Amino acid sequence: MTLRIYNVLTRAKEVFQPLNPGKVNMYVCGPTVYDYSHIGHAKTYIGFDVVARYLRYLGYDVLYVQNITDVGHMLDTGEDRILKKARQLSAGPMQVVETYMREYLTDMDALGVHRPDISPRASGHIPEQIAMVQTLIDKGHAYEEDGSVYFHVPSFPEYGKLSGRVLEEQEEGTREAVRTEKRHPADFALWKKAEPEHILRWPSPWGEGFPGWHVECSAMATKYLGVTFDIHGGGIDNIFPHNECEIAQSEAAHGETFARYWMLTGTLTLDGVKMSKSLGNTLSIKDALARWRPEAIRTFILSSHYGSPIDFSDEAIEAAYKGWQRIWGAVTLTRQQLRTAVSGNADTDVLALLEKAKAQFIEKMNDDFNAPTALATLQEVTRQVNTLLNEKGPHTIETLRAIDVFYRELGGGVLGIIPDEADSGSSGSAEREDGLVRLLIDLRAQARANREWATADAIRNQLKALGIVLEDRADGTIWKLE
Repeated sequence: MTLRIYNVLTRAKEVFQPLNPGKVNMYVCGPTVYDYSHIGHAKTYIGFDVVARYLRYLGYDVLYVQNITDVGHMLDTGEDRILKKARQLSAGPMQVVETYMREYLTDMDALGVHRPDISPRASGHIPEQIAMVQTLIDKGHAYEEDGSVYFHVPSFPEYGKLSGRVLEEQEEGTREAVRTEKRHPADFALWKKAEPEHILRWPSPWGEGFPGWHVECSAMATKYLGVTFDIHGGGIDNIFPHNECEIAQSEAAHGETFARYWMLTGTLTLDGVKMSKSLGNTLSIKDALARWRPEAIRTFILSSHYGSPIDFSDEAIEAAYKGWQRIWGAVTLTRQQLRTAVSGNADTDVLALLEKAKAQFIEKMNDDFNAPTALATLQEVTRQVNTLLNEKGPHTIETLRAIDVFYRELGGGVLGIIPDEADSGSSGSAEREDGLVRLLIDLRAQARANREWATADAIRNQLKALGIVLEDRADGTIWKLE
């Protein structure tokens, strides 16, 4: 089965055919770095992390660009988000940007999200944005009024093709303050005149000012990926006006298709309510990581299709965590048994089981990156692997290696929920974790040999309090996560 992607632009699931065979150029709208990232950001960027991982697993050469918005993202009041935060903190705007950009990257690292190949910042690409604005003026799609430049939406008849909004139905004041100099209510700012008190400002042909929010993505995407590229991703909340405006200004400037496949992640609610600072129901990634392992958060997010909405609750993530523990338990048991495995050929029945499961996993992922059903495949394999490891043995090194490689490639490499021994981060090193538990198991065995039952029981009970269960078997003691 070939890879098929649901294209929001055409509202259909299409066979994926990259512009250049074997190569995928992908752009995803990044965060506006004015505050700590929340769990909704985790949904979007874990989703596209898996997309990039899977494309690479299929053998594609992926160039993944994700921008950092550090200027121009305006509130409905016409106020720049970053300048507002800077005033609240009595800090410079670039202090705010640097602080929260570092925090965002730290959060993504902790969640196992691979960093994009290029992370361009809006403030570092002002010349490219000015050049695009000038091109739009020259082609009659934009006009200057009192130092500000606006895109004239009626000049692009296809405006609304992504979101489905009809121009005549749009009202004034979407996302930015209405300016009287606009020729049409739907016209949007490409360049804004800087008032005397505005700190973030650059010289331009129209006077000192700063870029509008939408133009940055068009300028940076085309700079690094070309006028036309394969995949554009982001959150569904930005479909209008941001993504719609990206298409309009890009295609009006260059006369060619902007992005060929549009992928947008569904919303995330918190206990059934949309997150909002005014309601006090936001959950930062840092707070989530303080309560749950990153693998549990990833498993929860991947339990829902990237394009579907999902509700974050304690009960839902605890259920995801228990599901992950079962998979991780099979992985750790496999790696423990490798230490005492016997030589010989791999069990053909096990190889057949893994090969069938791998084919099912690929089939599910080829259906628009359907991580929930791919995850279910891993869970079913885990049930059978646990039966094998607990009821039969000893196993050959080749059999256990085949199981380990299966989990590394699909659970680790693609879904990012299986740590490798060499991994380190907020979840710690898997090798170090196993080594410490094995040390305690050896101390317990020594205590039992010396008939020091209280000491042996204390080691078992203290490990159980930490969520680690010991199981004494004929071939030795193993450990599992509870």
